[in-house]
Amino acid sequence: MSRDDAFLLAADAVLALVDQPDVTVRWSEPSALPLLSVGALAVHLGNQVVRAAQLVDRDPGDLPVLADADAHYARSAWPTAAPEDPVNDRSGDETAALDGPVALHDRVVAHRDAFRAALASGAARDVVPVPWAGWALRREDFLLTRLLEVVVHADDLAVSVGLTTPTFPPEVFDPVRDLLVRLAVARHGQARVVAALTRRERAQPIHAF
Repeated sequence: MSRDDAFLLAADAVLALVDQPDVTVRWSEPSALPLLSVGALAVHLGNQVVRAAQLVDRDPGDLPVLADADAHYARSAWPTAAPEDPVNDRSGDETAALDGPVALHDRVVAHRDAFRAALASGAARDVVPVPWAGWALRREDFLLTRLLEVVVHADDLAVSVGLTTPTFPPEVFDPVRDLLVRLAVARHGQARVVAALTRRERAQPIHAF
C-alpha cells in the first residue's frame, strides 16, 4: 500500500474519532494535554487532514528539501520547547473549536475528499512545502509526519475522553513506530532505548520528543 493510501486510511480514522459522542459531550473540558480543551485537541487532530489537502498540490518554490522526516523533526523547534512556549501556541485550535464538532466534521470530510481528488487528478506534487517550518519534504515524508501526528494525537484525544485508543492498520502504524524509535534513539542513544524496551530492572524513561 502506498503512503497516499495509508494517509487516507488515517483520515478515515480521524473522522471516526472526532465524531464520537464522548468527544462532543466533553468538547469544552480540559484535555489530557496542557493548555488544550478536548475540542481544540480534536481540531488539532483534524487539522492533520486539512493541512495535507491544503499543501499536497502547492508549489514548494525555492524551499530547501530535507532528506527525510527524521531531519524535519531534528530541525524543528517545538519538540524541545515547553508547552507554554510561543512555538507551541495552540490558540488557533481553541478559536476553531468554538465553531463546534459539526463544523470540524464537515471540514475534515471536505479536505479528505480534496486530498483524494488531488491524488486522482495528478495534482498532488512529489515535493510538498512545509511553510510553517521554512522547508519542503518529499510527499512520502510529509505524509509520514502527518501520520505520526494522527497516531499520537488520536491517543491523546481518546485518553482525554475515556475511549480506547484506535488500533491503526500496519500501513499506518508501522512507519510511525519506526520513526518514533529512530527519534528516541537520536535523543537518548541506542543503549537507553534498548534497555527501556527489554530490561525492566534498569529501564529509564525515554521519549521521542
